[in-house]
Amino acid sequence: MQKEYDIVVIGGGNAALCAAMTAAEAGVSVVILESAPRAYRGGNSRHTRNFRCMHSEPMNVLTDSYSEEEFFDDLMKVTKGKTDEKLAKLVISNTQESYSWMQAHGVRFQPSLSGTLSLSRTNAFFMGGGKSLVNAYYRTAENLGVDIFYDAPVTGVTLQDNKASTVIVNHQGQQHTLTPKCVVVASGGFQADIDWLTDAWGPSARNFLIRGTPYNRGVVLKSLLDQGAESVGDPTQCHAVAIDGRSPQYDGGIVTRLDCVPFSVVVNKHGERFYDEGEDVWPKRYAIWGRLVADQPDQVGYVIIDAKSINLFMPSVFPPIKADSLEELAEKMGLDPTALTSTVDTFNAACQAGQFHPTELDGLSTQNLAPPKTNWARPIDTPPFYGYSLKTGVTFTYLGLKVDENAQVQGKEGVIENLWAAGETMAGSILGQGYLAGFGMSIGTVFGRIAGREAAKYAKR
Repeated sequence: MQKEYDIVVIGGGNAALCAAMTAAEAGVSVVILESAPRAYRGGNSRHTRNFRCMHSEPMNVLTDSYSEEEFFDDLMKVTKGKTDEKLAKLVISNTQESYSWMQAHGVRFQPSLSGTLSLSRTNAFFMGGGKSLVNAYYRTAENLGVDIFYDAPVTGVTLQDNKASTVIVNHQGQQHTLTPKCVVVASGGFQADIDWLTDAWGPSARNFLIRGTPYNRGVVLKSLLDQGAESVGDPTQCHAVAIDGRSPQYDGGIVTRLDCVPFSVVVNKHGERFYDEGEDVWPKRYAIWGRLVADQPDQVGYVIIDAKSINLFMPSVFPPIKADSLEELAEKMGLDPTALTSTVDTFNAACQAGQFHPTELDGLSTQNLAPPKTNWARPIDTPPFYGYSLKTGVTFTYLGLKVDENAQVQGKEGVIENLWAAGETMAGSILGQGYLAGFGMSIGTVFGRIAGREAAKYAKR
């Protein structure tokens, strides 16, 4: 690490790689500092599956069309208007061109997967998943001359005279001080720091699982915020989904998510329902269930389905708990059999006759039931019965660095002259709350490319 670089990119996931490749292609020297070991490189990107993309007509693996207006409307629905509209539209309008750029840099796509998350029109799936995308980008970055250091956690970025002056990094037992012309921060959120999560959420956060990388601890984010970089987003807002309660504390990834909620009843530890399981199609609602479970006693929930629904969603990584009766299922799951059967009986009585359509809103709803189930409401009455436990799985936090349309980080005195940010560390500018499937990759790709382009321009002055 004795070499002087034009640009230091902090982080090793999608946004960091997009920034590094773009800058290297502009003819400047670039180094990536990835805190994870090589085998775990890529941050949360290695757990992803798809990229949300606008298009006016069928395009490669994407079917039909998905207009810029519809994309924006979908985002507004899940964020309930809590977004920087200018930045959101910037991301959306650049996704179609980014699709081709991704292919040119090694990414291969495949048609949409079947199951609850059927997204053939809106999302392009990565062949081989996020890890293949990450590996392709690293190959391309290396071919472009980007230097890469693994096991290289950055402990701080020093701001002086409204500029990033030094980057402090530990590598192979030594501390190094780098003095690049500019810095791109793409090192994710703070979700793996459970103490920080607890400060934001309270004691309930101790029961959360971190479905993404254990290396996103917010060290650089905190360093910059402490020095006056402007923050954006709410520390209690995050991409949090309901995952299998048997998942590991860290790094379980996307396979730990359960997609059976729309075809179930979900109860808390007292056997009581607490939310509408059929509120909307799953890609627009799966990311609210982490917060819903977090608000329940002991931060736990339980999914109950029957034999009619067991094959309607993508298979789970852990097999469901199975029983021939609801009473037996309750006992196996540690629930009160009387309470659970009473809840299910009440739900079944509220179900109405109608046509069931598992892949679209079917209006098959309950009547005179609180909370209601507004779609896919069928009686849970066909043995065997199946159950899963649910816990809150945090993917990434929304507190981050405030940026402008050039991805430049904002400070107390305006933009910080040579500091850019991309990916999860600035996504709170666009995601005030809620989440839209595949949109994190859209933000990281578009803003990674912008950050790389703008940093390279600055470095070449």
